[in-house]
Amino acid sequence: MDRTDDDVRKIRRDHTGSGCPVGRGDDGTWQVRGYSAARAVLRSTETVQAGLGVETVEKMPARIRRPVLYRDGPEHREHRRQTARYFTPRRVDEHYRELTERVAQKHLDTLRTDGEARLEDLTFGVAIDVACGVIGLTRSRPGIQRRLERFFPEKFGKPGLTSPHGIYWLFRQNTNWLRIYLADVRPAVRAHRERPADNLISHLIAEGCSDPEILGECLTYAAAGMVTTREFMCVAAWHLFTDESLRERYTAGTETERLAVVHEILRLEPAVARLKRRTTDTLDVPGADGPVTVPAGALVDIFVDEANTDPETVGAAPTTVCPGRPATTGRYAAALSFGDGAHRCPGADIAMMETNVFLGHLFALDGIRMLTPPRVTFQDEIGGYVIRGLRVAVDRA
Repeated sequence: MDRTDDDVRKIRRDHTGSGCPVGRGDDGTWQVRGYSAARAVLRSTETVQAGLGVETVEKMPARIRRPVLYRDGPEHREHRRQTARYFTPRRVDEHYRELTERVAQKHLDTLRTDGEARLEDLTFGVAIDVACGVIGLTRSRPGIQRRLERFFPEKFGKPGLTSPHGIYWLFRQNTNWLRIYLADVRPAVRAHRERPADNLISHLIAEGCSDPEILGECLTYAAAGMVTTREFMCVAAWHLFTDESLRERYTAGTETERLAVVHEILRLEPAVARLKRRTTDTLDVPGADGPVTVPAGALVDIFVDEANTDPETVGAAPTTVCPGRPATTGRYAAALSFGDGAHRCPGADIAMMETNVFLGHLFALDGIRMLTPPRVTFQDEIGGYVIRGLRVAVDRA
């Protein structure tokens, strides 16, 4: 999708392809860019999760339970049903808001003391503390942020045994898995076995999960609850720093009005812009000239960022910030940025509350300003962005 004069997106992606709602790439992969077609694929019961290392996970012994991200069908639905209580809007407000307020203030105190900071450090600290509270990682040794930085680097290599590069990354990632297990997951599991709590780890223990299985689930939730939330908080702040009228609208608004701004920015700048599915049967999806039939066994690549700016769904000026668009309200105010269907992100309400709380406190600071704009790189597997080097400063008391 070409950029236009009214395109306010910060994340500049180079798109190739026909631009049709549904099409087939030169490599045989089906490409979905229209909102209605993307939603149909994501909601279909005739698709399963693809990408995100599914091929590697499928090689694991059958006795090891896969993390929820990699499961489909009745087992996946039952797990989501049992864990849904941790992510309801009421629980988010009653159980996680006070935690979020506290950790946001804690990390912004560092900014107040030092006078300036890298925004990615502040947002990662907040995202880690909130996600750990939800998951139950409450007994970690010092240094969890450093360990997670190593596990989720800005650029990933490809592990393997056929080259020095592959061997290095295989050793590195296995070492990082072990570090997180020993310093973060094992202490939490031991504590919750002795004294169960109302959190995800205690739930997994009650289900009979082994320590490695709990580690896999924790890292899956960490990727969603820490890494993507961190990046989005940075890009949302970047928008507010560089758009004076939007910033004034945000800071002067009610909580509902501020949330509408945050949702609209996420619609424009989805933290995960590529979702993949594999069809298990033929699937009809809406095309430009009627239904298009995708055959069974096809790999489908969904371009979330393009679906989110489909004018047929979101309306006029789809690449501008227009909070409260009639077509994207309520649960889907951010369009498909949290996915849809069985694998829709369960922590959507937490991520939005967390971002809104942090930004509210950040822009209430005296003299808050951006010193340097960030550089942007990409995680190609998920079409995700990585925001680094955005330095902020405040007036010292």
